[in-house]
Amino acid sequence: VQLQASGGGLVQAGGSLRLSCAASGRTNSRTVVGWFRQAPGKEREFVAAIRGNEYYADSVKGRFTISRDKTENTVYLQMNSLKPEDTAVYYCAAANGMILSSIRMGTQYSYWGQGTQVTVSS
Repeated sequence: VQLQASGGGLVQAGGSLRLSCAASGRTNSRTVVGWFRQAPGKEREFVAAIRGNEYYADSVKGRFTISRDKTENTVYLQMNSLKPEDTAVYYCAAANGMILSSIRMGTQYSYWGQGTQVTVSS
């Protein structure tokens, strides 16, 4: 599975961005696609994931929406009401055959795209 993330940029607090993760290769309806982020000096953290249902970190719930376009094999992360603390490099990741209880664990994802920088100014 190959993943290509895009859509990052610089935005003011309160603004919006939409990230895209285009997938190719061995994906199917049971493939989990997730978004993680890593801020400078911090550990990578789970943001959101989708496989049928949607899963969110508490810190983004109500502000971010993950969705999947099956025809384009692309997963989107719509980010609204952005805060300076959302500033990070965002990565998309994918896994086949994942147990859903592990969906927030980055170590359970086999495939990773390159990161895309999101910077939110105050």
